[in-house]
Amino acid sequence: MKTAKGAVLTAAGRPFEVRGFPLTSPPEGMAKIRLTASGICGTDVHIHDGRLPVQTPVIIGHEFIGRVEEISETDSEKHNIRKDDNVIVYIACPCGECLLCRSGDDANCVNMGVTNGSNPNTAPHLYGGFAEYNYSPVANLIRIPPELDPEMTCVFACAGPTVLHAFSLAERANSGIEKADVTVVQGLGPVGFFAVMKLASMGVKHIIALTGRENPYREELALKFGAARVMSLEKHGMDKIIEYIKALSSGLGADVVIEASGNPSAVPQGMDMLRNRGVYLVPGQYSNSGPVEIAPEMITFKALHIIGSSQYSLSDVQNYIDFLLKNPHTHSTILSLASRYKVEDINRAFDDVRAGKNIKTLLTP
Repeated sequence: MKTAKGAVLTAAGRPFEVRGFPLTSPPEGMAKIRLTASGICGTDVHIHDGRLPVQTPVIIGHEFIGRVEEISETDSEKHNIRKDDNVIVYIACPCGECLLCRSGDDANCVNMGVTNGSNPNTAPHLYGGFAEYNYSPVANLIRIPPELDPEMTCVFACAGPTVLHAFSLAERANSGIEKADVTVVQGLGPVGFFAVMKLASMGVKHIIALTGRENPYREELALKFGAARVMSLEKHGMDKIIEYIKALSSGLGADVVIEASGNPSAVPQGMDMLRNRGVYLVPGQYSNSGPVEIAPEMITFKALHIIGSSQYSLSDVQNYIDFLLKNPHTHSTILSLASRYKVEDINRAFDDVRAGKNIKTLLTP
């Protein structure tokens, strides 16, 4: 019987164990998908570190893109997914019944399930993203149109929908984000880069990308994606950064700040940079990285609009695909962000992610 490799997390903090699993036909309602690319997300690092607990053993990973190799005719007709289609696997399984689901915000379902949480010792074994094959519910697959390179699509497969959902929450709150003129993106990882692209696509005039340390390569990429200027805390310091922002905004401050760094110390800095009635989007703080002191009266006196955003919906994945279709000029730059590893090299890949060697790390065949 043919087998495929999967990287099993047996306990937080331990190296992944790469094991071989038998490949079988998918059960009704699921498809068997061959790996094209599977991204390593900051969330996966938090899980591996034990800051986001999961039940083990498990094959984690939630950015799987592949080609459908086997699917039943019934499932194919029902969901319009065909053999040989390139697809994104959406791992979230909202309940559809809680208050959030019923109010149209299933991304924040209080009874959320996932497709990748099952024990890999149970057939068909390969439920998560860190494997050469994946078995997922057909209802959770989104077809990638032929105009889009699947590997390029994988680079922002999580970061893109994450940012787009944060923007959609801001729009639902009538925050006026679409009128922004001066904006700041804190952090230049995948979420930060996509946020820069999204703001640029909106025609925002002043997009400032903010990093902790100087990094000429990332600065160059941020400018390609649409940033007007890149500044660093290391080189400029907060006082000069705020001075620059106020010079652009008639002394007011930024209209919108997007926290994409994951560093808790970024939060009070983001609040400092905002103008009165400014909007702070916070999709980047995704695990317990320790407390941080803030001045809560600033929320009051500035009348700040702070919007947290964690998960995303199936519709956000489709919106991400639509974004890529509308912005073909970004594709080659997006693909240049990828660093590739085989599944059996996953522990080295995680070491390199922690060391900050890569912008986006992908597992590929």
